[in-house]
Amino acid sequence: MKPIFVEVKIDPDHINKPGAIRKAALEKAGVPDDKDISTRVARRSIDARSRRPKYVLRVAVGEKEAVEPEESVFKPITLGGRRVIIVGAGPAGYFAALTLLENGIRPILLERGKDVNSRRKDLKKIYSEGLVHPDSNYCFGEGGAGTYSDGKLYTRATKRGNVGRILDLLIANGAPVDIRIDAHPHLGSNVLPRIVSKMREDIIACGGEVHFEARVDDFLVGDDRMTGVVINGDQRITADAVLLATGHSARDIFRSLMARGITIEAKPFAMGVRIEHPQPLIDSIFYHHSPRHENLPAASYRIATQVDGRGVFSFCMCPGGYVVPASTAPGELVLNGMSLAARNAPFANAGLVAEIRLDDVGAGNDPLRALEFQASVEKAMFAAGDGVTQKAPAQLVADFVAGRVSNKLPKSSYIPGIYSAPVHELLPSVVSESLRNALPVLGRKHKGFDSNEAKVLAVESRTSSPVRIPRDRETLEHVSIKGLFPCGEGAGYAGGIISAAMDGEKVAQAIVRSFSPA
Repeated sequence: MKPIFVEVKIDPDHINKPGAIRKAALEKAGVPDDKDISTRVARRSIDARSRRPKYVLRVAVGEKEAVEPEESVFKPITLGGRRVIIVGAGPAGYFAALTLLENGIRPILLERGKDVNSRRKDLKKIYSEGLVHPDSNYCFGEGGAGTYSDGKLYTRATKRGNVGRILDLLIANGAPVDIRIDAHPHLGSNVLPRIVSKMREDIIACGGEVHFEARVDDFLVGDDRMTGVVINGDQRITADAVLLATGHSARDIFRSLMARGITIEAKPFAMGVRIEHPQPLIDSIFYHHSPRHENLPAASYRIATQVDGRGVFSFCMCPGGYVVPASTAPGELVLNGMSLAARNAPFANAGLVAEIRLDDVGAGNDPLRALEFQASVEKAMFAAGDGVTQKAPAQLVADFVAGRVSNKLPKSSYIPGIYSAPVHELLPSVVSESLRNALPVLGRKHKGFDSNEAKVLAVESRTSSPVRIPRDRETLEHVSIKGLFPCGEGAGYAGGIISAAMDGEKVAQAIVRSFSPA
């Protein structure tokens, strides 16, 4: 029997009962129960529109041999003589490296930060001492920014590459198989490090190179072609191409490119706050019931509205998670969110951000004007505090909307600590006014969202790169210099683990084609 797919709705009471799921799927398919007929859940999501949330399952029904999932395992291959430098060991860099290896090309990965486990010590210093290591923090280091910010694997950019292949490679490196069926899969910041470590081991075992604490300081250019890089001040490394996968926070890389006369562009981004609620309140708002059923995960949300034609939206929502310090240099304050795999912490948080357009950041054609605007806000947020630690200014939501300082703040998941401050004044006016006008709208749509059980912490500013590194639409090579292939979030072509990984693969494939033109 050729597999057919049916959709069934299951109460949370029965989600862990394979027999109940099988019975519902067979009934929906009109197929009698038979030992030779297999049922396999292919997709799982939650319909929380009513007061009784249900799991929605897409189930494959067919002969057992026809529905066995295929195993995807990366296999070593014989290497050729070509070498490609990959700057950045995040998802774009690592998946690009695997793709190059599959095509007989040696990747040389250069990561300014430390390996994924050594990063932990520097993250601890941010919490305990307020010390930000400029090369090892929540944004820089093996695995990139996503490694310690929940590991969300959802993307709407499904036409940009093979999402299934990315998920299969993650599973082959230790990710749970459920990421293949969940509508909004995630791994958790306690699971991702071992997956990232395993991917590195695969790359090295197959002939690739991975170098940590290798900060790129300059680029080698000759005859209108990039031929390599300079790391750690004076060490020159040459290759047949350079794939740039630095992530959205490598400001020094953008400045180095500009100093070399390599074309870059200012790009719109978004800025705002982390908004934090007790998780039971979010469960009540978005499941329409409290307490939530024990078989339901912590509720999450994705919300958006328009204020005077300007978009305001949630970003990087972390159910059962923590607000974390994501600064990449001393003297600045940047916030992000993370969750562990269980998502069972007492609070939920998300970025609540407003569009920043290029006309908001000053006139002129300076490619770094959006970047400098972003940096100036982060420095002002740090200066507003004690000038030493990473304590964050905070305000109750109702006070933020009303424009008054909060007399008292409730507990927060943010370990460095929060202090009462006029966040509505510290933010740029275009951001503050957009958020203050949007919150009552969101509160009417999602009753309780703007209540005083919620608070805002500032500033959430690293939603995406404020710079784009333009590339040719067909060859994906940089528009102004040969041999440079911009890639991922830092180049302005991705947003999140999966889209960055797909872009890494796509750019690596373009490099392969450039070596073997038809």
